[in-house]
Amino acid sequence: MIYMDHAATSWPKPPEVLKAMIQYLEESGGNPGRSGHRLSVAAGRIIYETREAVAELLGVRDPLRVIFTLNATHAINLVLRATLRPGDRVVVTGMEHNAVMRPLRAMAVKHGIQVVVAPAQSDGSTDVAQVGPLLQPKARLLVAAHASNVTGTLAPMEELSRLAHAAGALVLADAAQTVGAVPIGIGHMGADFLVFSGHKGLLGPPGTGGVALGDGVDATALEPLILGGTGSRSESEEPPAHLPDRFEVGTPNGVGLAGLGAGVRWVQSHGVEELRAREMSLRRQLVEGLKTLRGVVVHGPRNPADATAVVSFTVLGRSVSEIGSQLDERFGILCRVGLHCAPRAHRSIGTYPEGTVRLSPGPFIEPADIDAVLSALRQVVARS
Repeated sequence: MIYMDHAATSWPKPPEVLKAMIQYLEESGGNPGRSGHRLSVAAGRIIYETREAVAELLGVRDPLRVIFTLNATHAINLVLRATLRPGDRVVVTGMEHNAVMRPLRAMAVKHGIQVVVAPAQSDGSTDVAQVGPLLQPKARLLVAAHASNVTGTLAPMEELSRLAHAAGALVLADAAQTVGAVPIGIGHMGADFLVFSGHKGLLGPPGTGGVALGDGVDATALEPLILGGTGSRSESEEPPAHLPDRFEVGTPNGVGLAGLGAGVRWVQSHGVEELRAREMSLRRQLVEGLKTLRGVVVHGPRNPADATAVVSFTVLGRSVSEIGSQLDERFGILCRVGLHCAPRAHRSIGTYPEGTVRLSPGPFIEPADIDAVLSALRQVVARS
């Protein structure tokens, strides 16, 4: 079996991740922040160490400004609900995931939020020159996927942030596809909110993710998405003002965060730049091979420096579902086909409503695996 669906979730996980999760359950399974006994203290320590590791990776000076959530979608909803007020104007790119578009559409209907889309090019790129005028008058927020989950196209976050801040808008960078896979930092990107997934590039378990808050964000001015017990300020029925408790309520996913911490440390020990170089070499091998196959069209940026390792393609006259099924059933190659929860992105690149076949290698894929994928595709494409 060859797993080529790392853009959906990483697999397999490093052994260190599994070990950390089992060790947490066996030795540190108390409820962190809710009791003073040794198991509770041990659990709290592990979660804080994970928070420190994520903060270091993202260039966040204060680890308490890293907020853990169920996943990146949860984090995006948290930021949107916390920052937007009735009638506010939001600018998004033409490559956004439904994790962004669905909550915004709901808020447009219920609260009169104005959603303005900056059109994307056919390769998934965003024309920065078109974004500036859309931020007027008085946009409240700019939302941009740092990398498309369809084409892997990287957005110029530094330029977009500069434009947004000049217009008085906040910036939400959806880095679900890039944290752990591309060297980034919240300060360099200029984002006010940097959303990350725990189970993709960071190699943690499902049910982990979060958002890092920029130094300029006043957390006390943001409304929490969910209210409840925090283990702190229990004498009050009002939510606490301090971080991270203002946004982290109820019993946390301690075992998941233990695994996430191990995943982050694995990524740090191997080096994000080194991991990216290796995956981009695999991408180059894959794209060069795809271009030799008759009828295959690769969708995405021509310059590899402008992308992650994600590769999307279609085959003229062939159903993407059929191709995906044959790769799985005949060759044990696992990929994702269709719209990838990003119909707007597919409209932008001209592959709606059928979608594409998406191949996304990860850190445990070898060049020989890519050779096997190309060999299988050669046979699949040749079949009438």
